[in-house]
Amino acid sequence: MSILECKELSKRFGGKQALDSVSFSIEPGRIVGLLGPNGSGKTTLIKLANGLLTPTAGEVLVDGTRPGAESRGVVSYLPERTSLPLYMTGGQLLEFYSDFYSDFRMENAQEMLDRLNIDRNQRLKEMSKGTREKMQLILVMSRKAKLYLLDEPIGGVDPATRDYILNTIITNYNPEAAVVISTHLISDVEQVLDEVVFINQGALALQSTVDEIRGERGMSVDALFREVFKC
Repeated sequence: MSILECKELSKRFGGKQALDSVSFSIEPGRIVGLLGPNGSGKTTLIKLANGLLTPTAGEVLVDGTRPGAESRGVVSYLPERTSLPLYMTGGQLLEFYSDFYSDFRMENAQEMLDRLNIDRNQRLKEMSKGTREKMQLILVMSRKAKLYLLDEPIGGVDPATRDYILNTIITNYNPEAAVVISTHLISDVEQVLDEVVFINQGALALQSTVDEIRGERGMSVDALFREVFKC
């Protein structure tokens, strides 16, 4: 069974068509790049899969069910903007997530905190923007979820932090799960991807494995992206 499936998925906001009849599926055990220019509909699709928006037409299924209370138990979501309570310390956040999510792996989270030298007694409001983003990623990747939805996890951080974030993703996700990484920074994430889904102006432009792109087209994902989107 696909862990994420979109069937003729559409979403309108007033007169704007954010997604237009998008259909694709993602299997467990895959790291997938949801790629497209800014404003192409990537965040809308992720919010639909997370149950934060309702489709205008079509449907999205997570582990065979429509997004809701049941699917939220198997989805670990990293929003585009940090949304953690600033008054809490790193240690309090770990305890909060451990109480809230039965699949939270406290040992993994503590190990990542130590590796990054993040003071668990420091409040988020006292942390730098980059440290807050690392903190949120630690919380998301410490769950043993079936689907990880990561919206721009490397946007706005320095190259060294990007490398750490990508390494954290590939070494801490549940191997029986799927990871969807939404980004427009193709060259930075290409090394960790198994396949890609290109979204352009709300429509599906391409779904392919990275091996097929390199073998059959003889180019990198980044080069194909630039060709498709003329950037």
